[in-house]
Amino acid sequence: MSHEGIRFVSKEEEARESRENRPLPRIAITPAKVRVLLTEGKGLEIDWADGHKSAWSFAWLREACPCATCVEQRNAERRKPGQPKPKPAELLPMFTPPPKPASVHPVGRYAIEFAWLDGHRSGIYSWEYLRRNCHCSECIFEVAETKGTPN
Repeated sequence: MSHEGIRFVSKEEEARESRENRPLPRIAITPAKVRVLLTEGKGLEIDWADGHKSAWSFAWLREACPCATCVEQRNAERRKPGQPKPKPAELLPMFTPPPKPASVHPVGRYAIEFAWLDGHRSGIYSWEYLRRNCHCSECIFEVAETKGTPN
């Protein structure tokens, strides 16, 4: 008897997957105002049509790149979107400047694209991806509540 295709999932994984897969209302993934704080070097802020507000640093956005190559690398390293790569142990760690985009462009009415100073530019950050990865205190509480873990 073959068990191919059968996958055992923990309660935590099941809760996370149901949250990630549940459809978001259109108003929740429609930006009312988008601010890219490029000159300040801070990041991205979005006011959503449903009244919610989200903000991400450029460092988080670069580490959360949704392109296939970055997702594959994160999955292989078991990192979550936005989680930095582990730094190699070196005698003299080299300074690396914080990630910053060279330019930012809208992609239709559904996403935003960053051309990073490190040359990477293949990630398209959809409004839905950004809203699902909001890490404001309200959304973090909702995730913790879903997992059943205290804050």
